[in-house]
Amino acid sequence: MKKTIIALSFLGTILTYAQEKNNNPVKEKQIEGVTITKTKKAVEQKADRTIFDFSEQPQLNNGNVLEGIKKLPGLVSTDIAGMMYQGKMLDVYLNGRPLNITSNELNSFLEGMPANSVDRIEVITQPGAEFPATSGGAIMNIITNKNANKYLTATYSGNYSFTDYDQFRSRTTNSINLNARNKIFGWQLNVGQNYRESMLNGQQDDLLTSKTDRYSRGYFAKSGLTFDLGQDRLLLNYDIYHNNNDNYTLSNGHGDLPFENNLNDLREAFYNSSDVAHTNNLRQEAVVTYQKRFADKSQKLDFQFGYTRSDSKFAQDNFFQDGEFADAPNLPINSATSGLKDILNNRSVMNIANFKIDYSQPIKLLDGGKVSFGGLYERQDFDTESFGLTNLEYQRQTASTYLEFQAKLKKFDFTLGSRAENYDISGVTRYLDKDTKLVEGDLIPFNKFKLFPNASVQYNMMNQVYIAANYNKKISLPSISALNPNNVTFSGPSTEVNGNPNLQPTIFDNYELKISAFDYAFMGYSVSSASNQVAQIIRKDGRKLYNEQVNISNMKIHNFNVGLPIPFMIFSKPLSEIMKFNFNPDKINFMYLYAGYQKHDIDNLNNKGFWIFNIMTQIILPKDIKLTANYSYLTPKAGYFYFTAEKPFNNSFDITLTKKFMDNRLTLSVFANDIFNGQVMQVRSNPPSGTPVIISSKYDTRNFGLSINYKIPTKNKLAKEDANILNQTKKEDNGGVIPQGQ
Repeated sequence: MKKTIIALSFLGTILTYAQEKNNNPVKEKQIEGVTITKTKKAVEQKADRTIFDFSEQPQLNNGNVLEGIKKLPGLVSTDIAGMMYQGKMLDVYLNGRPLNITSNELNSFLEGMPANSVDRIEVITQPGAEFPATSGGAIMNIITNKNANKYLTATYSGNYSFTDYDQFRSRTTNSINLNARNKIFGWQLNVGQNYRESMLNGQQDDLLTSKTDRYSRGYFAKSGLTFDLGQDRLLLNYDIYHNNNDNYTLSNGHGDLPFENNLNDLREAFYNSSDVAHTNNLRQEAVVTYQKRFADKSQKLDFQFGYTRSDSKFAQDNFFQDGEFADAPNLPINSATSGLKDILNNRSVMNIANFKIDYSQPIKLLDGGKVSFGGLYERQDFDTESFGLTNLEYQRQTASTYLEFQAKLKKFDFTLGSRAENYDISGVTRYLDKDTKLVEGDLIPFNKFKLFPNASVQYNMMNQVYIAANYNKKISLPSISALNPNNVTFSGPSTEVNGNPNLQPTIFDNYELKISAFDYAFMGYSVSSASNQVAQIIRKDGRKLYNEQVNISNMKIHNFNVGLPIPFMIFSKPLSEIMKFNFNPDKINFMYLYAGYQKHDIDNLNNKGFWIFNIMTQIILPKDIKLTANYSYLTPKAGYFYFTAEKPFNNSFDITLTKKFMDNRLTLSVFANDIFNGQVMQVRSNPPSGTPVIISSKYDTRNFGLSINYKIPTKNKLAKEDANILNQTKKEDNGGVIPQGQ
């Protein structure tokens, strides 16, 4: 035990020594040329973000993106309240641009993306002035970029998994990445598909029991062109994502149904129903980027124009509905909707256009610094339709500019900036009342100019060891899925799901103190103070369940978290030998421990905090077979917004075995997820008004499968890597104090 304590105390020195060695690129000499290789880090801690590498971690990239995200330490993802990382609500970006979707639509989108199409995920916990103030508490940036190579190269990725609960269900993903370059331009094409059969069992208090068979089909294509114009570059990108899903639901429930099809005469009834819901989403993005470069590589000027269109359709058909009324003489139900098509028929269209300019250059400030400034104009239109009636017309115009300084003084790094944003939000809602009369009204307008400052100071204690303090003010605009007044989930006689077009934006004040060492080890405390936080509530009124979106006037989220890597060699080798060891994370046995405590303070609600635990272990077996085990657990009986977890949100144990063949060109993995079938969600709602309810859901999370990644070799050994061209928005930052990201 004494030896272990001593070893842990010297762990910092050991890893620092190793890091210094690993920072020196390894040159592999070939007769025809030189190839520079660099080992990727599984987890990288920076002052303002945490970076998770997906491309080299089979335990993360063997399913869809949502499954991989749920394994990240410190991240909580639920169907009822969205995603949080280390106590901060996440705004989800794709390749540097916001998706503008949340909740079930976001989950469906991420389920339709194969995880092996992701290069890395950056969780930006302290977005600076360069990022839009609408980033809210934090940003999760999913980066799907791949490197383009000179001469034609190709990489194939495939995955097959299955579940076997009440029946056998299969899941497949396939994608191929093509890269090439000639004397004039470089191009890249990444295409893929995802087919997924799954199960969902649900219980909504004593009002509804359901069993759903889900069939999801997703397709995507990402294309990019890059033209070198002297020192400058022109990037053209076009992406398309398509999801087509069908959910077949058998349900039985207890509610109030129209007696003899009279909507004004509702009576208690017990019913059985069979329904199918169809979801069809099409998202298209086009981006043009011009990068102006100067003799000083630290001086940069970027122009970017982007356009996004998202079309969504949701319809529900009923195969049959039967049962009986509770009143004597137990008359049978004769529902007018039984066997009818289009019980629900909702559509939405979102269009977003934006233009932004970013400029940065080094300046003489203290021991060296940098100034960055720029501007953004964005226009968003969102229209929803139900049975031919346009019931929401939403418009938002945002004009913003920012100025940020970074400076260095001895062992201190400073950042000070501010972003000014002007919002003009308006719209119209329409609905039919009980007498089928059209009622029209204006949304609550939001026309304000606001300043959003940010500041940080970092003290570099030694190489790769620092302590940082951060503050920023942000705003989070209600997502389009929360504003959508139409129901886009399964609807039964005893449930009602509504968006809220009158939701107001949320203002955040974010504070954080963090100590980080050697990329993997860290400890931090943060608090987010939010005004008008958007939250979901579920309440019961009589025999009806209501699912709604509301604003919380004031709340605080406290979060403490710590992460620690433990190489297993400290238990078997003397320190003198360990000090000489050249660490490579792919070649050593280690354990990574993460623990986080989170508490939600909401007025008039006594929420208890909860702990999040994650243990990831890597063991190198004979024949260079890598075993990765991941265990996640979230303590129950704790408050999560307006819900109390009766059972832990996270409780899963996953194992992945990986072996590389053919000079590392072929990677083969076999995996088992949620081996003990412990992943289940059961919560009790704590609504501000109405009756609390118990909600539970169980997906078929226990699955087994095989993943393959094959890099088709090129015969030309002069092939060299170019910069990423698939939707690249990241600045090449050689002279900054704190690296900027996408």
